[in-house]
Amino acid sequence: MGGARRALSLFIVLSVSFAVSFAARDDVHALDSGYDPPAAPPPAEENCNGIFVSYDFITRIKEFPHVKNASAQSWAFNSTATVLNTGTHELQAWKIFIGFQHQEILVSAGGAVLVDSEDFPASVRNGTHLSGYPRTDLKTSIETAGDLTQIQAIVQISGTQFGVKPPGIPMPKTIRLENDGYKCPAPVHKKTSMYACCVRDPKYKVKKQKTKLLPRQKGDISFSYDVIQAYENNYLAQVTIENDSPLGRLDHWNLTWEWMRGEFIYTMRGAYTHQIDYSDCLYGVAAQYYTSLDFSQVMNCQKKPVIADLPRERANDTKIGKLPYCCRNGSILPSIMDPSQAKSIFQVQVYKLPPDTNITALHPPEKWKIVGTLNPDYRCGPPIRVDPTEFPDPSGLQATTLAIASWQVVCNISRPMKTTSRCCVSFSAYYNKSVIPCNTCACGCNSSDSCNHKAQAMLLPPEALLVPFQNRTAKAVAWAKIKHFHIPNPLPCGDNCGVTINWHVNTDYKSGWTVRVTLFNWEEINFENWFTAIQLKKAAHGFQKSYSFNSTFFPELNHTIFLQGLPGSTFLIGETNATATKADPRVPGKQQSVISFTKKLTPGIKVAKGDGFPSRVFFNGEECSLPTYFPTGNGNLCQDSLVQLVLIVVLIHVLMNPHH
Repeated sequence: MGGARRALSLFIVLSVSFAVSFAARDDVHALDSGYDPPAAPPPAEENCNGIFVSYDFITRIKEFPHVKNASAQSWAFNSTATVLNTGTHELQAWKIFIGFQHQEILVSAGGAVLVDSEDFPASVRNGTHLSGYPRTDLKTSIETAGDLTQIQAIVQISGTQFGVKPPGIPMPKTIRLENDGYKCPAPVHKKTSMYACCVRDPKYKVKKQKTKLLPRQKGDISFSYDVIQAYENNYLAQVTIENDSPLGRLDHWNLTWEWMRGEFIYTMRGAYTHQIDYSDCLYGVAAQYYTSLDFSQVMNCQKKPVIADLPRERANDTKIGKLPYCCRNGSILPSIMDPSQAKSIFQVQVYKLPPDTNITALHPPEKWKIVGTLNPDYRCGPPIRVDPTEFPDPSGLQATTLAIASWQVVCNISRPMKTTSRCCVSFSAYYNKSVIPCNTCACGCNSSDSCNHKAQAMLLPPEALLVPFQNRTAKAVAWAKIKHFHIPNPLPCGDNCGVTINWHVNTDYKSGWTVRVTLFNWEEINFENWFTAIQLKKAAHGFQKSYSFNSTFFPELNHTIFLQGLPGSTFLIGETNATATKADPRVPGKQQSVISFTKKLTPGIKVAKGDGFPSRVFFNGEECSLPTYFPTGNGNLCQDSLVQLVLIVVLIHVLMNPHH
């Protein structure tokens, strides 16, 4: 008996010694690696009744190349962001914002997806939004008995940052919850962490919901991903694209998303993928699981397929067409043009891989992105689970069929920066012989261009608007010499825009005024069912008519005049060769109309002072770049008032006649 006790005592001593030495070894390792172990949860977490969000910096290592300039040195860093539901309400589709500020480039974010970027590596120097994946919803501690795996999401972040020399810690500016109905205070900053307790806003009106699913949201473009048939290893989904923006549209749209769980597209109707590629399946996990499947019939196995609409001639194809709202060659118009063409539909048959091989394991693709030809940029959020979509019964009975499961993706138009537009506007007027052209690099410039990216665009003679920019140089220089304008060296770059619009004040009289609008298409493609929208701050209410365009005034849309082609003129054709010999400059597609205004409803407007020029211009939904100044009465950039001009004349008269 005594021997057994001594053996037990010896075992306990050895166990404690081993544990102490193991902990000491960890402490030494932590000291050697140059960072402290993660701190214990802050006390604020215990006192939070809402959503507790936090950011913890963990480690960083100097990256290659090693440079002497501390601001240019790159560092690989690791950190975590945590979202914890400490309240009494379930948090659905959580989303946070992290205000990065050290030129961070994220390479991974395990447990979340980036809302503001298509893929890693992602530059997030101005901060980024993260949404949960695969854990999108956080339940309450009450309904889960405190199960952290259901009430908490931890995002493992790794990336590169610049310019913070040790012992400084590269922390973000802020972190906050972005879900509606919550208010977040400024976060508490510690050395290697920051946190905030976001609470429900008592003023926020919560909509009553029939189910626990989120209500559908509104945006400029919305997608509905509806599973309409489900089997053990595959399902059929219908994708509906709806345009809810009065001025937004898509032409020749291309849609991309990312499969997160190894899915692949077997067949499609109403759309197709740009690559018919099944090699990723043959040499991947899919071939190991589907041993008897004929992969030559598979449409696409890419993780990020590019999907496009079918052309119109395939609309009645019984195999890949025959769907309502499909097959329009990628055109989705605003509803104010044609409500029947404001949506597009296609179907996709999706095959799944283990562990999702049961009938209820349904997961939509993530990271949705849609682009068009000379259309607005759309920023899309993550898929949100919503109430099942209702469809009319296909048999014709007065019944409703529900989707098995539905998700919604909402996209909104992002306003273009100074050099990211795809169309631009030039100004001219009857009282000035020069044209103020589009801004330099209005639609971007290549860094390799030898021209001046920052110089102001040179004034032009009117006929120069009809030739491509590369053929305008001689005309611009000759005009500057005649008018004694400054000639920059090197000369300014072009605008590089696919479509340009000239706004010319044609007349200005006592009871009204007129404008001539000319559209130039410098692309090789034709724009079908084109439109342009003009916003005037003060003069729009005087709009009367457009003589060669179909026109409508929408005062509720920021005083917008909506212009589109008349029947037979709905195509803005592309740029073509001037002659068969190709010796002359190419000629743009062009359409033109005069617009008349009355001053009866807008007394006191000053057309030449700026009231006669638009504040915003859109072409096919894309916002165009505007010049920074208006034409003046004497061709100068600064405008002299009539009083100043009279004073100058009187002064000259006095100086020339000193005896009077």
